[in-house]
Amino acid sequence: MAITSEIVKKLRDKTGAGMMDCKKALEETNGDMEAAIDYLRKKGAATAEKRADRVANQGMVVAKLSDDRKKGAIVEVNCETDFVARGDDFAGFAAAIAEIVYANAPASLDALHALPYAEGKTVSEMLNELTGKIGEKLQVKQFDVVNTSAGFLEAYIHMGAKIGVLVELTAENTPDNVRLARDIAMQVAAMSPLVVSRDKVAKETIDREVAIYREQAKAEGKPEQIAEKIATGRLEKFYAEFVLLEQSYIKDAGKSIKDLLAPNVTIEQFKRYQLGA
Repeated sequence: MAITSEIVKKLRDKTGAGMMDCKKALEETNGDMEAAIDYLRKKGAATAEKRADRVANQGMVVAKLSDDRKKGAIVEVNCETDFVARGDDFAGFAAAIAEIVYANAPASLDALHALPYAEGKTVSEMLNELTGKIGEKLQVKQFDVVNTSAGFLEAYIHMGAKIGVLVELTAENTPDNVRLARDIAMQVAAMSPLVVSRDKVAKETIDREVAIYREQAKAEGKPEQIAEKIATGRLEKFYAEFVLLEQSYIKDAGKSIKDLLAPNVTIEQFKRYQLGA
């Protein structure tokens, strides 16, 4: 039977599945509409497409490190409810995605979706199949892969996998430094800094903050010259709140993160993922 665009559109209207999925389903079933619907349901494609506009802001953040801590991956996988996020099927899928990301370092989400998952399926096909089985919208929201040669990595997962952090330190991989890296990762999880150091703050961000502080001071009745000084002072408070090195250490408020670092230790970068952020 010839698979025309009209038949494909009719199947799409019935199922909500994508045009290419519908075309393949009809080809596989020799144009039998009911069989094609069953085919799509088994693949989960119909359910996945119908749920594409649903909000998925629950799920898990998963991280993986190499044994030598030279390579790490962090992934956020989403579902609609916390109940599903705690299930074995979803947790197993999220862990498998972290392994795939770690092993392949795909260049984009599309590239990740095209990678093999298991049993001849791609990640995209498995995502559709699991969506059909679970009955919720599922998605891989984001991922990063980090490699280091001059230092090592540490990962920290917080709050039932709702927040995850990957930190890179330029330092010798010793037990003391690993403990330090974990403390820094916990700091990032708890205090959500924007950047490692103040020189990494974008100029437009600084200009915007100073303009806001200046206008606030003027609204308080301060003259122009005083308002400028107040804006500069409030910018320092901004740095203390959002720059990692200048934040107060969560385990000892009398110290900043910078105070924890020996001269030969540098925080190179961090990745912080939070569900719903």
